[in-house]
Amino acid sequence: MCGIAGWIDFRNTFPDRKKIVEAMTDSIAHRGPDAKGTWFDQYVALGHRRLKIIDLEHGTQPMEAIDNSGQKAVLSYNGEIYNFKELRNELRGFGYKFETNSDTEVLVNGYLHWKENIAQHLNGIFSIAIWDCQRERLLLIRDHLGVKPLYYYPTDGGIIFASEPKALFQNPLVKVRVSSTGFCELLDMLKTPELTIYDGMYEVRPGSMLIFDRNGLRKETYWRLKANVHQDDLQTTIETVRDILSDTIRGQMVSDVPICSLLSGGLDSSAVTALAAKEITQGAFSSYSVDFQHNINAFTVDGVRGSPDAPFARELAAHVGTHHTELLLSSDQMLDAEVRNNVLHAVDAPPAYWGDMWPSLYLLFRELSAHSTVALSGEAADEIFGGYQWFRNPAAIKANTFPWLTAGSSRYFGGTQLLAPDFVASLNRDAYRAERYQEALREVPVLDGESESDRQMREVSYLALTRFLPILLDRNDRMSMAVGLEVRVPFCDHRLVEYVFNVPWSMKSFDGREKSLLREAVRPLLPDGVLNRVKTPYPATQDGAYEQGLRVELAEVLEDTSAPIRDLLDHKKAHALLNRTQTEISQPYNRGSLEMALWMNRWIKKYNVELVL
Repeated sequence: MCGIAGWIDFRNTFPDRKKIVEAMTDSIAHRGPDAKGTWFDQYVALGHRRLKIIDLEHGTQPMEAIDNSGQKAVLSYNGEIYNFKELRNELRGFGYKFETNSDTEVLVNGYLHWKENIAQHLNGIFSIAIWDCQRERLLLIRDHLGVKPLYYYPTDGGIIFASEPKALFQNPLVKVRVSSTGFCELLDMLKTPELTIYDGMYEVRPGSMLIFDRNGLRKETYWRLKANVHQDDLQTTIETVRDILSDTIRGQMVSDVPICSLLSGGLDSSAVTALAAKEITQGAFSSYSVDFQHNINAFTVDGVRGSPDAPFARELAAHVGTHHTELLLSSDQMLDAEVRNNVLHAVDAPPAYWGDMWPSLYLLFRELSAHSTVALSGEAADEIFGGYQWFRNPAAIKANTFPWLTAGSSRYFGGTQLLAPDFVASLNRDAYRAERYQEALREVPVLDGESESDRQMREVSYLALTRFLPILLDRNDRMSMAVGLEVRVPFCDHRLVEYVFNVPWSMKSFDGREKSLLREAVRPLLPDGVLNRVKTPYPATQDGAYEQGLRVELAEVLEDTSAPIRDLLDHKKAHALLNRTQTEISQPYNRGSLEMALWMNRWIKKYNVELVL
């Protein structure tokens, strides 16, 4: 993986443009610690930071290419193209010659041949910037599901882009400004395509591209989910899912550096680990899990987690023969000021929802990066196969809002209880949420003749894939790239998503359990204990010492008259929380409001955020 940055300015009004783009590129050095490159022309400045994974000696970016007709293109990209070898062979048939074994060279020559149609040929995770020198045109392309981030900021006569907001903030034209719309995006478990929390800053929508030239900016979609009649019977569907997933993981095992897997002992990560382990011909495949020291010694069943991960991860590791490592975290590690500052710096925003997951994931990835450069994740299986409880909750399905924000689920995503009621009310979040919900529904593809129940479940699946999953993918990318680790997500292969999206819900849940279809597809690979485990989410610490540490920070905030969050807090509720006894500890998933308040305070202070409310 890598980091990209750039600035197109047709007015050429900034003589220090090179210096600015150098600073933009340096600000994301963590995404590519192995090499740096820049490319400049009259109106163009491109930057790149490289994490070496394929063809370690070559593949330096930005990369130029010229075809036989003299057409020239320059590429800066972040990601992996899993089918680059097939594309290289195809391009050779058209007369293109290659000097390296890198996917970068395939991409830039692929553009020269296919132009903007290049995206339709790609299987991978990517954010791509291509400058067409003859046409004086920039293309920004993002992968199908949005695994890799790509931000942009339109200006008068130009455009600024980068892998992360912090790079854009290095440009004097970009304002760190947040309005009520940004807070609505921040405080709900919701990620509206294209929007960010910052005014004037956008993301390239997954499955689409931006084309910028002297005529301005236009958007094109190269991929979207479509509604098609599913014609396979159950057994064929099971076998097809297994075949696509196996082929996907086989393709994603391509790497010139060490590769491992994230293993929780759940169905999704176990399936990925088992299939990946089959591809290893020499030595043992490595797997890693994370939990908390307190949970290992004194785990308590709560309303969300029914079992600890460790016994199931060990069972799977023994079954498929991985070299398994368990990382156990203490509350002191989670509360460490440097760790929390690093997390915030990686996210460029308050880490919303279950704030303890961000530092624990950061610490896990930091440990992995000392041994591997690439890790496989089971992320996205729940959204694709229907793993969340709201997929099976009739009230949530029929509710006139996003199903995870209904009464039965929203308590897990709360973050406003400690914020001042007047501030929260001023955001008018209900109206904003309703508008975004209707906007999303208008996008859902329609299948003529589909039953009402199947239509509703198609809507739920679409919402999960386009409004919920992007939050988790963003978290994975930021926490992993902060330590120079590439995380691949086999379940986000667009072929698998397209196929399963059109499988009727009755077939996806044929035995009444969550992810029935996936469970049956991987049954031959997994031990019974893992197969029959009830879904359990990512670990959350149950250690009271962690919350006590957060309360100490809250007390410091209340005493600090310069704390930027002070005017946004409900001081009565904040003091009531501080007055609880040490034994009055919140359930892990009810700490959201405390975490949010503290992260917001750090964020506003660190980034000098201008609040426009």
